[in-house]
Amino acid sequence: MSPFEPLPPAFYRRPSAEVARDLLGRYVVRRLPATADSGEGERLVLRLVEVEAYQGEGDRASHAWAGPVTPRSRRLFRQGGHAYVYLIYGMHHCLNAVAGSDEDGHAVLLRAGEPVEGAERMRALRGLDAGREPRPGDLAGGPGKLCRALGVDGSFDGAPLWEGDLLLTAGEPVPDEEVVRGPRIGVAYAGEAARWPLRFAVAGHPHMSRPRLG
Repeated sequence: MSPFEPLPPAFYRRPSAEVARDLLGRYVVRRLPATADSGEGERLVLRLVEVEAYQGEGDRASHAWAGPVTPRSRRLFRQGGHAYVYLIYGMHHCLNAVAGSDEDGHAVLLRAGEPVEGAERMRALRGLDAGREPRPGDLAGGPGKLCRALGVDGSFDGAPLWEGDLLLTAGEPVPDEEVVRGPRIGVAYAGEAARWPLRFAVAGHPHMSRPRLG
């Protein structure tokens, strides 16, 4: 299978923890809009090295913990395989893959990626100094950075991740012995759920966000 073969909808129709584990090593592929110079849009590619699972109702760290009761939470109750994009602190977008069925409210947050194609354009989109070589994690070592590096904003909310200009593809799956897991980041308010080991990463990977696992 080509590493650029889109993951099918059935891949996502499982509990979020299973989907999160299996997303490590997969590619996030973003096709930028065509330009007058090139005639076609540039392709940007990140290999996922860190994700977090959110389990819907009962998971106090999830936007869906109380069910589909608000406009935001209802966006999570979609069929698995659609994007859920939200804004934090009024300035950073976060990209999630909805998991399970339209009754579950499960999702996987894409936390960090390793550049595979288009690193120079990612640097420009991130607004980084063109005269300094980025350190590991500078381009996409965090959910907000990942979205900026790919030019992903709220217009992608609800988009199918198996077709269009934003895809999750087969990539390079990660064997179990290279996977580490631990509690999610920034959810101390979630009580017991804050301790659930639903953060997954490629062990020792330099592009992981901080604080690093393992």
